[in-house]
Amino acid sequence: LLLNTLVICRSEEEACMIETSVNSVRVSIKIKQADETEEILAKKFSRFLMQRADNFVVLRRKAMEGYDISFLVTNFNVEQMYKHKLVDFIVQFVEEINKEISAMKLNVNTRARLVGLEFLKEFTQ
Repeated sequence: LLLNTLVICRSEEEACMIETSVNSVRVSIKIKQADETEEILAKKFSRFLMQRADNFVVLRRKAMEGYDISFLVTNFNVEQMYKHKLVDFIVQFVEEINKEISAMKLNVNTRARLVGLEFLKEFTQ
């Protein structure tokens, strides 16, 4: 039994869908991907997390279609965990994921620049 679905969009590339039912809530997140590098990093990062879904309890192994990462919070999760900590975890995850991908993009660009410089040094000698 599904109840009302809520979609919160910051832009077309960045959205959050909250689906509620009688005994669970599914939160699906679409990560902002401005260019090809961010698309690759977001895909790899979300795949990395989903492979370790058992360690996160509420993280789903497969995201909803059109979204990058999904959480499923059931009534059993709420009974076993502190509700406010569970909500804080999901909110913090949403806040931090863009920072993590931006940091990874900076690291990739820095390494690419260093590799390019080393490669071009061979031609200047």
